[in-house]
Amino acid sequence: MDNKYDFTPLKRQNTSLAAEMPANSLGYWQDAWLRLKQDKTAMLGMGFIILLMLAALFIPMFSSVSYENQDYTQTNLGPSLEHYFGTDNLGRDMFIRVLYGARISLSIGVVASLINLFIGVIYGGISGFIGGRTDRIMMNIVDILYSVPTLLYVILLMVVFKPGLMNIFIALGISYWLQMARIVRGEVLKIKEQEFVLAAQSMGASSFRILFRHLIPNSVGVIIVSLSLSIPDAIFTEAFLSFIGLGVSAPMASWGVLCSDGINSLRSYPLQLLFPALAISLTMLAFNFFSDGLRDALDPKLRR
Repeated sequence: MDNKYDFTPLKRQNTSLAAEMPANSLGYWQDAWLRLKQDKTAMLGMGFIILLMLAALFIPMFSSVSYENQDYTQTNLGPSLEHYFGTDNLGRDMFIRVLYGARISLSIGVVASLINLFIGVIYGGISGFIGGRTDRIMMNIVDILYSVPTLLYVILLMVVFKPGLMNIFIALGISYWLQMARIVRGEVLKIKEQEFVLAAQSMGASSFRILFRHLIPNSVGVIIVSLSLSIPDAIFTEAFLSFIGLGVSAPMASWGVLCSDGINSLRSYPLQLLFPALAISLTMLAFNFFSDGLRDALDPKLRR
């Protein structure tokens, strides 16, 4: 008689179960990169920014024409194979001058990012982490500085110094980190109430370690998005200041200076205004497209 405990193992009939098992989960940055690549406009904007950086860096370096070379025999020429964007009223090559202006504009964006990163992030992180009376005093200082327009800082600097690129850097250093400080402070106030911060405190972690190893790294998504949004704002600020004569001065080629020169001959030679204005517009659009895609990719609420 068969033993009731005897049994025969069954063969697996459904082999699709293995395919249904979840794969290894993606990390935060891997998932963000995959979702960023799916955003066509963001990738288009990133590609344009990279192409502009490479062109602004290398083409003027290897070109036989300088941005300040004047040739009075070739003034106000239209686009050609020799001069892709034509020449201005002094016979200077507009293509090289637009690319050289891209150097200045991108350097302004880099400086604004560094200021936001080293001043705004640290200042806002300390203010939000300490809280209390110290937080109120630090934020009152931010509110006072934020109430004064950047243009007023530049005008005051022009009274003491001459117009130039360095004064724009100083003006950005005074006022450009304020918005980042507010954003980081709000994010730190929200994160410091979570359990992992309490666990770090109970294990004896110092305030410095908690701030720079736990709170600020967990705010990196908001910080990166804010940095990417601040770059086009800085580029436009420089172009506007140079356009009204408070920024870069001749013979340096800035997009604002080129637009200021081109508007004087708008009716006769409109292309002299069109090319630098188009460069500003495309760069602003590229950074905004990339920033919007980056914001959506780094948003934890949109993760799969």
